[in-house]
This record gives sequence, structure tokens and C-alpha cells, in this order.
Amino acid sequence: MNSSAIHWNNIYRNTEDEKLGWYEQDCSQTMSFIQPVSLSNKSQVFIVGAGASSLIDELHELGCRLIVNDISSEALSLLKSRIGENNATFLCGDISTPFSSPFTVDLWLDRAVLHFLLTDSEIQGYFDNLKASVKSGGYVMLAEFSKAGATKCAGLPLRQYSIDDMRGYLGDEFKLISQLEHTFINPFGDEKPYIYGLFQRTAQKA
Repeated sequence: MNSSAIHWNNIYRNTEDEKLGWYEQDCSQTMSFIQPVSLSNKSQVFIVGAGASSLIDELHELGCRLIVNDISSEALSLLKSRIGENNATFLCGDISTPFSSPFTVDLWLDRAVLHFLLTDSEIQGYFDNLKASVKSGGYVMLAEFSKAGATKCAGLPLRQYSIDDMRGYLGDEFKLISQLEHTFINPFGDEKPYIYGLFQRTAQKA
């Protein structure tokens, strides 16, 4: 088990969901932002670094077909016990390394994961996976700490993002649909500036 997995397993093993600094009780901000995707029970959604997010519960209630990723097996165990092991596909692993089995999705959803990847190779691996998975016409939602946001979270350094950064990594085949600067108030009352970007793939994958 790599050091990142150990770090996150310790957090999810020893901290209640509501005391996690990124915990979002009310997911209406994200759900409203992805409204243009028009999710249904036919939609396949990939959630990056799902953790113990209540966003999973809302997507499950919509009937979406969920593929749930996290580097922490502890986090995924919590999700399995909450929504049921048969109600999603659970992938435990580092999002910057290649998937063992390919899949295609209507929506790639990342709230607060990409900004933990620091090296060029990790970021490239992340976007290689994204581009291999999002179908033509599919969507990508990235919500990361903005340039005005925090520089550390969960004891780890972060890479801050702008919309131009996101566009640069996604490339010309992804069209920006909407963007939003959003200040998240965490469970401790701290303000955390995020940048949200919703993109749609307009070109066929190679």
C-alpha cells in the first residue's frame, strides 16, 4: 500500500464524516452546477475521490449508474455500507495511474481531487484516464481550490487551479459550458474558495 493510501485510510478510519474539512452536507451547489448534463437512470457517472461524500447518495437516488473511485479502501467501505455494495462499481486506486479495465461515462465528476496531484506525471496520468473514459458528448465537472484558495488540505500540499489551467489540460476537444467561483464554508466555518468548471466533449476520442 502506498503512502497516499495509508494517509487517507487513517483519516477515514479515525474521523467522522461531518468533521472532515471538505465535508459537504448540502450538495445543492454541485447538483445545480451539473444540471445541464440532464442526468437520468441511463447516465453513467464516474466520481473521482468519492470519499464519504453525500453527493453519491443524491446521484444514487437519481438512479444513475455509478462508478466510484477512491484511493482509500476505508472510504469505499463506508460508501458500500451506506448505499449498498451492489448499487455502484467501486474502484480502489490512484486516479493518476491507468485503469485496469476501460469504461466510458456520460459525466466525470471531480470535487476536490485533482488539486492533490502535484507532479506533471500525476496530472498527465489523471487527464489520460479522463480522456480515455469520457464519451463524445459527455461532460466533465472539475471543482478545485482556486488561485485564491488554500495551499494545504488534510495535511497535504495542493495545486491551485484557474479555468484556464483546466482548459489547458483538457484541450480543444472539450468546450467550456459554465464556470463559477464558489466559496465553500467547511464544517469548521472556514471559507474555502473553489473554481468550478463544466466542460463538454465535442470531438470523438482517438
